[in-house]
Amino acid sequence: MSVESGGGSAQRSSDGRPSRDQAASAILALLEPAVAEAGFDLEEVDVRPAGRRRLVKIVVDADGGVSLDDVATLSQTASELLDGSDVMGTSPYVLEVTSPGVDRPLTEPRHWRRAVGRLVVAPLTAGGQIEGRVAEADETAVVLDVVAKGKGSGKGQGSGQGKGKGSGGPKGPKTTRRRFGLDELGRGRVQVEFRRHGDAADASDLDDSGAPADEADEKRSPAEPD
Repeated sequence: MSVESGGGSAQRSSDGRPSRDQAASAILALLEPAVAEAGFDLEEVDVRPAGRRRLVKIVVDADGGVSLDDVATLSQTASELLDGSDVMGTSPYVLEVTSPGVDRPLTEPRHWRRAVGRLVVAPLTAGGQIEGRVAEADETAVVLDVVAKGKGSGKGQGSGQGKGKGSGGPKGPKTTRRRFGLDELGRGRVQVEFRRHGDAADASDLDDSGAPADEADEKRSPAEPD
């Protein structure tokens, strides 16, 4: 059984708590202006049971990332706004403010922009999927460095595909830079990499033990023969 609040908009359960969806929508409307004023995007609000309480999870992001100090400041702001409203009814809650994880789908232009340098995979609206490293992104398109494959590969075509020389360089796999309109891509996903692009040492720069050659030279004792 549920009843309407005095305002006639939010449905509440018999214990006085708003439904999850109603609570999430109300929290989003309450907090989004303050989060935006602080220079962040409110990406997601999730409300779920946590014993006798409710867990209110707020996901925020920004072009420059979100620091621990940012989280602390936004947590205080959100807590004050929630405590000063009745969006949670009379039920106790636990507030959690966090930044998006690597599994956050890439659906908005800002998501692709913040994924520059990351390896991603996305379905193509024309069929198939594409995998590549995000080189550029704006409000209408994404530029990917796609690893060149053999004949018959990559049937999905982007609006900016070409037969460029690629940007892989002599020591890495050859890549082709391709531009896709956002309407050509589905929900992208960042691929987990143990080493970020550009961080790994080239095999020719490693000694027999796998350590960088210059590092091995620094560690060698002057008394050791070459």
